[in-house]
Amino acid sequence: MGFWSKLFRKRKHQENGPEDWENPVYDRDDVDFGQEEERSRYISNCLEQMGEATKEIGLLTGEYSLITSYLTDMEEIEALPETEREGLNSIAGRVVALEQESKRYRGRKNRMKDADYYRLREHEGEIAEGIAKLKECEEYGGKVKQDLRRLDRERHAYEYRREELNVLMDNLRGMTLIFVTAFILCMLMLVILQFVFHMDTRIGYLLAVAAVALAVTVTWVKYTDDDRELHQVEIAVNKLILLQNKVKIRYVNNRNLTDYLYMKYGTDSAEALNRLWKQYQREKDERREFAEAEGKAEYYRRQLLNKLSGYRIATPHRWIGQAAALLDRREMVEMRHELISRRQALRKQMDYNHNVADTARKEIMDVAAKYPAYAPEIMEMVARYEDSAY
Repeated sequence: MGFWSKLFRKRKHQENGPEDWENPVYDRDDVDFGQEEERSRYISNCLEQMGEATKEIGLLTGEYSLITSYLTDMEEIEALPETEREGLNSIAGRVVALEQESKRYRGRKNRMKDADYYRLREHEGEIAEGIAKLKECEEYGGKVKQDLRRLDRERHAYEYRREELNVLMDNLRGMTLIFVTAFILCMLMLVILQFVFHMDTRIGYLLAVAAVALAVTVTWVKYTDDDRELHQVEIAVNKLILLQNKVKIRYVNNRNLTDYLYMKYGTDSAEALNRLWKQYQREKDERREFAEAEGKAEYYRRQLLNKLSGYRIATPHRWIGQAAALLDRREMVEMRHELISRRQALRKQMDYNHNVADTARKEIMDVAAKYPAYAPEIMEMVARYEDSAY
């Protein structure tokens, strides 16, 4: 009876939708939670996703706090009393005027744009690291894309084979019905020949039984082999899905980090930033020749720094290169817009990782709820993960 129920069991056909490289997919249909190895692997994978997302959130939080402090400084400056703001603007005006005077010395062809120069000067201490990080991100992003494409091809190949096996097994079930039906009809004919026409049909009975036994045996062997292969294919598909989830999270985090670094350094590639960095270093050497003119500007920059330090400004040094924004509200608005855009980009990354961690946790809780017999074991794995995380 076990063979016949297995033979006529309906297989679930899974349809392939458009591939999603961003959001992890949880597919438990082919996971046998009664098997400790499969159950542990599934829960461990969810915990790894939580850990990776939590780690990424920790890395993003510092940069997010820094940008928030910049925005808070802007609000503090704009809230200054009119008399204080006039004094601040007076010093900032002198800084801007002297910087404009220095521009005449730097008014040669093939000079860097001031926006590029001051942006790189603002990040001067981290540009070399930023170039290396961008190169690493670009190279890693290419490798991760290749991995995702390879995993896609492997998974689609397995899914295609699964559909083939389902069709073959459907055909074998149909063939079995044909064999059984033909056997029944043959036996009816032999009975009629024996009892109506009084013919000796013993050999016919033996041949009919032997034929149907041979046919059913061959069908059963083929069906069993296909079913065994189908089980292995389903395990392979499940493993690929779990692996894709890990790679997807890395792909999205790497892509978001790359986009953020592009935005931060105002570039579109590590190579372009490297060329700009070399140009900046040459420009910096040339500008040393104008130290006398810059010396006057530096005096007022120190005054501006001292003035800003007297207020509740967390990063007064940052405004030395942004003195014009203190005088021109439009530039202040543009600065705010850039900082808000950068903070939104960080928030998007943080929200994505929060969602990954929450989704993984909900998946674990849902598995524990649906399989209460294994809930203590699952919760113990969660507790060990949380203890190790802290």
